[in-house]
Amino acid sequence: MALIITRALVAGALIALASGAQGQIKIGVTISATGPAASLGIPEKNTIAMCPKTMAGKGVEYIVLDDATDTTLAVQNTKKLIGENVVDAIIGSTTTPNALAMIDVAAESETPVISLASSARIIEPVDAKKAWIFKTPQTDV
Repeated sequence: MALIITRALVAGALIALASGAQGQIKIGVTISATGPAASLGIPEKNTIAMCPKTMAGKGVEYIVLDDATDTTLAVQNTKKLIGENVVDAIIGSTTTPNALAMIDVAAESETPVISLASSARIIEPVDAKKAWIFKTPQTDV
């Protein structure tokens, strides 16, 4: 899992660097560290703590929020990460319903999201909104 998230972070950092981000790279994370999907979210949270603190010569700040496996909270976290924390990219969420709920907010602000959930519905069909959404796990066929 650490390798998958590290690759996702590198992709997010490249996107952030390409967009002209100066100084520090901010990566927002919303995961299900509590609630029904905590058995998946806790290892994800622990993996974020092991991720690189610098990329491409820039410092990386991870802002980790718990969405409690709740779609409403996942959307609130996404809005907070984009609006208040001004992140360059977002990782999350743990579950498909939460990841799907985040798409509109991320697309509206053109903030890349790297989902940790597996449903093909997160990235397909590719359209203007889903052009901002990526995912790390294989598709759940």
